[in-house]
Amino acid sequence: MSSFASDVKNALSRTDTERDCCRTAELAALLRMGASMVTDGEHGMGLRFETASAAVARRVIRLLRAMDASLSTSVAMERTPQLRRRTYIVNIAAGDGVTPLLARLDLLAGGAPVGTDPILLRKKCCRAAYLRGAFLSGGSVNRPEASCHLEITAKRLELGRALHTLLRRLHFPVGLTDRRDTYVVYLKEGDAVMDFLALIGAEEAAEEIEVARNLKEVRAQVNRLVNVETANLQRTVDAASDQLAAIERLMAAGRLAALSADLRETARMRRAHPEISMAELAALCHISKSGMSHRLKKICKAAEEV
Repeated sequence: MSSFASDVKNALSRTDTERDCCRTAELAALLRMGASMVTDGEHGMGLRFETASAAVARRVIRLLRAMDASLSTSVAMERTPQLRRRTYIVNIAAGDGVTPLLARLDLLAGGAPVGTDPILLRKKCCRAAYLRGAFLSGGSVNRPEASCHLEITAKRLELGRALHTLLRRLHFPVGLTDRRDTYVVYLKEGDAVMDFLALIGAEEAAEEIEVARNLKEVRAQVNRLVNVETANLQRTVDAASDQLAAIERLMAAGRLAALSADLRETARMRRAHPEISMAELAALCHISKSGMSHRLKKICKAAEEV
């Protein structure tokens, strides 16, 4: 996960969620995305939630305690030396409070498809909270300087399809693909990525992407102008070089003195100012640009006849 994505998740993990319905929706998404059932024959069912973010682990514990202060939770950290990656594990110990929690979150049967869940997603605020939970558990977003890309990775196909359906219903140009044994819901359009981040409460991240996009556009425009100016300058240099070569050819052949006074003046001024443009040369000779172009063409034609 990029550092920018980590920063976004850290900021989202500090988001205040005052409504019980939104806390329920967010926690349901978090657990559906990253939790697994743990069966204790003596005490019943427990949960094990895994995440690569310490902030997300703290968020899960805070939401769990807000829903049921009697739940027994603990957190541990495991390190994978080969990948240099840390995994934070939140354990919800089996007990009397777990089954009611699973029922409230609709997780007893593995969780209903998110796109058709009328209880968790009947309100707009709950849909945003659900998507925030899904992003916190399985999401990533490119840094603002890179190309816009946001994705949420689900472990189960039905969950990937459900997130895809929900985002489609919210009019996001979302795609769905499989990657190894996971299913990826993704957004690639810059406006869609910013709208999604704003929806889930990451307004500052959306603003950073907007600033970066504007900066890239300004840089691209400057580059285009520089390229145009460079091309114009090269054409000016090439044309002046051809004109000087024509004048030298006429001089070598003794034909320059046979030209009209206007053409001789033009040849003299071009030799004296080989670096200036045709418009500047015309101003020095007190004629129009089209008039100067006509004179120079006559000089070049005369040189071709030599």
